[in-house]
Order: sequence, then C-alpha cells, then structure tokens
Amino acid sequence: MRPLKHGYTNRTLADGTVVKKSYAGPDAALRLRRERALLPHLQDQLPAPPVLGATATTLKLGFLAGTPGQELLDAGHAAEVMASCGKLLRRIQALTPPVRDLGTRRAGEVLVHGDFGPNNLLLDPGTFEATAVVDWEFAHFGTPVEDLAWCEELRRFCERWEADGPGARQWRERAAVTAAWDELPGVRPSSSH
Repeated sequence: MRPLKHGYTNRTLADGTVVKKSYAGPDAALRLRRERALLPHLQDQLPAPPVLGATATTLKLGFLAGTPGQELLDAGHAAEVMASCGKLLRRIQALTPPVRDLGTRRAGEVLVHGDFGPNNLLLDPGTFEATAVVDWEFAHFGTPVEDLAWCEELRRFCERWEADGPGARQWRERAAVTAAWDELPGVRPSSSH
C-alpha cells in the first residue's frame, strides 16, 4: 500500500483496491465512528466509498477511481469542478441519514459534510462527474452555509491539533489564495436575489 498524496489530517494508504484510513488528532475515535456509521447510508444516494471493515483506529474502505478535484482545479478546470461541487452539495443537503453520531436534526438543518470541497471529491477527468465524495468524518446536521465555509472550520481543527503545524499552514495558504481570486472573466455577480 502507498500513501495517498492529498491527505493531511489522517494517514491514508491505498493499493488500487482498498483504502486504509488511520485517524489521528483531536476527536479521532469520534470521527472514525461517525464516518463508519454514515457511509453505508450514502451508498445508494451518492458516490461514496463502501466500508469493508474497521478497527479502533482504522477504517478500511473500497477504492473508487477518479481524479482529485484539487488536481483538476490546478489544471485549469475551475468552472467544471465548481459546477460539480454545486450539484453534489445540493444532493448532500437533501439527505437525512438516520445516524445517531451526527446529532439530532433540528428544523431547517441539513446534512453537512463538514469538509466539503474539491479536495474531497474524485471526478471523471473527461466528464467532471463525481466518482466519489470522501472524508465524511466531520459530517453532522447543521446550517446549509456551513459547507460553504468549510475552510474556516478545518483551519480551526488543524490549529487545535498543532497551532503552526502543516495542516494549519496549508489552510492559511489556501485562504490567502482564495482571497486573491478574481471573478471569472465575463461573469458578473447577479443583482437579483
């Protein structure tokens, strides 16, 4: 098995058939339990990896092929990747899986992935259709805007783990890059609500 190159919170290894995800840092046992409980409820509704087994610290998942969304963004396909993100987020927020570890769903709340973005999507590089939504360990019921503000939540998690560690630094760098983005050429913000 070899390490997957985009993980930074957990140790994730794959061999082309199986993915082994070992949880580390704050709330590791809770995050593993939450992801293990949720994934079987997503199987018929979203492209999500199947759970093949678990130990107290490791989740064994089925491998799903696809190109990480972040790589496709870096290759100049921002519009296609973000369109796929929007479609998937709508589908995620419409689900109400009966998983106790997600907390109680109150009126107006939706399923929140908790770490949603191109970094946790695998896409077909020809069609930009999602082949997998991964890393459900931060999922919970909450307000719809939470998955749009995921970077702030994950930055705080990384800072709690190691204030100036690699994860915290990476989130600060991502925030700086995002703040420097300009509107897409020819796209104007809508004036209607």
